[in-house]
Amino acid sequence: MSGLDITWAPLLPQPVLMALAIAGLALIGLLAFARLRWLPLRAAALVILFLSLLDPSIRREVREPLTDIAVAVVDHSLSQEASGRIAATDAALQTLRDEVGALPNTELRVVEVRSGIASGDDGTRAFAALNRALAEIPPERFAGAVMVTDGEIHDAPADPKKSGIGGPLHGLITGAKNERDRRVVIDRAPRFGIVGKEQTIRFRIEDQNGDGAPVAVTVSTGKGDPITLSVTAGMPVESPITVDHGGQNIAEIAAAPLPGEISLANNRAIAVIEGIRDRLRVLLISGEPHPGERTWRNLLKADAAVDLVHFTILRPPEKQDGTPIKELALIAFPTRELFVDKINEFDLVIFDRYRRQTVLPLAYLQNVADYVANGGAVLIASGPDFIGDDGLYNTPLADVIPAPPTGDVLEGAFRPALTADGRKHPVTRGLPGSAGQTPSWGRWFRMVDTQPARGTTVMQGTGNRPLLVLSREGKGRVAQILSDQGWLWARGYDGGGPQSELLRRIAHWLMKEPDLEEEALGASQSGNQLVIERRTMAESAKPVSVTLPSGKTTTVPLAEAAPGLWRGKFAITEPGLHRLSDGTLEAVAAAGSADAREAADLIATDRVLAPVAKATGGAIDWLADGMPRLVKTHAEGPFSGPGWLGLRANGAYRVTAVSELPLFSTLLSLGVLLLGLCGLWYREGR
Repeated sequence: MSGLDITWAPLLPQPVLMALAIAGLALIGLLAFARLRWLPLRAAALVILFLSLLDPSIRREVREPLTDIAVAVVDHSLSQEASGRIAATDAALQTLRDEVGALPNTELRVVEVRSGIASGDDGTRAFAALNRALAEIPPERFAGAVMVTDGEIHDAPADPKKSGIGGPLHGLITGAKNERDRRVVIDRAPRFGIVGKEQTIRFRIEDQNGDGAPVAVTVSTGKGDPITLSVTAGMPVESPITVDHGGQNIAEIAAAPLPGEISLANNRAIAVIEGIRDRLRVLLISGEPHPGERTWRNLLKADAAVDLVHFTILRPPEKQDGTPIKELALIAFPTRELFVDKINEFDLVIFDRYRRQTVLPLAYLQNVADYVANGGAVLIASGPDFIGDDGLYNTPLADVIPAPPTGDVLEGAFRPALTADGRKHPVTRGLPGSAGQTPSWGRWFRMVDTQPARGTTVMQGTGNRPLLVLSREGKGRVAQILSDQGWLWARGYDGGGPQSELLRRIAHWLMKEPDLEEEALGASQSGNQLVIERRTMAESAKPVSVTLPSGKTTTVPLAEAAPGLWRGKFAITEPGLHRLSDGTLEAVAAAGSADAREAADLIATDRVLAPVAKATGGAIDWLADGMPRLVKTHAEGPFSGPGWLGLRANGAYRVTAVSELPLFSTLLSLGVLLLGLCGLWYREGR
């Protein structure tokens, strides 16, 4: 392939050349007016002289043709998994490869598009994939693009005329033109709910090409019997859901299949409500003023969701001066109301260095013990007060105190440390500064010695004796801190320690927050995988059996991720409510689509691609009507017709060699010019 061209290299500036050309034309006009003989010879000599000033050359290029590049964008997103579309897509792609291979001077580049699993609810980003491919193709070589898709594309340009696609865009639509599908759409679901209260979920059933019959819908939470409703497609429905615990409360709405529908992937929808407590009511009983009392108060008052009742005894019993009790208090403290009438209304009762005194009769403390047995929570922070005859252990509370005192107080510096169980327990696992064998926490200087404790010892002090004990007592829970010097951490002494975080975790464990249960099973979705977590104090964790929404079961082995924490993963193949069991614990987990936007509408359509195809000169064809053939067309189009799609023939090339022949810079050209002038002089002389 070669090409010839004439190039110019003027010896004078363009304005001068234009002036000379005008003068030459004028001179030829005057000669013609004077009717001089040999006018053509005179004009030819003048033209040859002017051309010599332009210095023309003949340029010859040796050209190498370049292939035209077509792009095939292949949709392998979630919606393509419906109704055999993947098989039709793969067959169409193979046909494209074969037909492009048969076209002259043409190559095909294939770009695959999947749902936006990495970025969440992202949909099919077909145009983003096409633009990335076009960025690597020279515009003069782009022949056109073909999208093989069901038409559910979520990044089509708002203005088709500004798509930036420098060639025809064709669409090959998979699926059928009159498909049927049913989906569940949640219109309103609260993100948060108060534990023990009802919340309302509003949803509707959408049928495309449905039959108008009532739809059976099941609403389940994984606990208790599901609720079955009969609803009309298109009409909003409200269903009450009880938030029965803190943390995630999961509700699944499942609609019965529509006869002949293309997929069941969107017949289920999940609503997740985060259960929160309304107001946490805490009763703090301080036996005497001490440096740590303010720490407790600051911790509890810092949380706006805590209603704190603080009961402080300002004068110890040993300070008797005969002053009547009614003259020692500004107001009468409602002890009967708190410890008899309303004790069960508190979420947590804290005894801080409390000694048995006449202010609280033993009957009141028996009420506290009964409160624990019936599901209440008590935290005891003890110092020397605990070992005395008037200590809490010598009261009815002894029945729920897990660590009985020996009668000794151990004095001397020590650094609190985690026990083996403490490294597993959610209350103390991963506490700031606890990494390594020796935590980098500040020292304490006093603790109470106890007998072997029931429950779980998660922290230890001098001589590896129990320092923090957590115990289940009846239906309730008790935490026992066997030192009154935790406030040293809050003051930053000797480097301080995570006192606020520790006390927060203890309080939440006492109030049975799911995230701090030491024996728990749960799962959460991460991309297209379900991550199963098992928290246990045991040395190993059993495999978990997962029951999918369809009823199929699979077994997932667990591996230790941290002390007391085991994890396993498996790929989500069905959206909906998954039920987990390891033989001991059971749980439910919500698994939505890996790409909810992609699964929202599965009906094949040409309405998204059609405007862009029209704006670029392309066309839309349904594969159900047959595969159109590919042809090469002129660069100006048209690019489509009945039964065929066109790719642009660009005629692009690469120049591999160049040669030039100057026309007026050689002796031959100079001789021609002189010959003409001499001939003109000779004729004039005659």
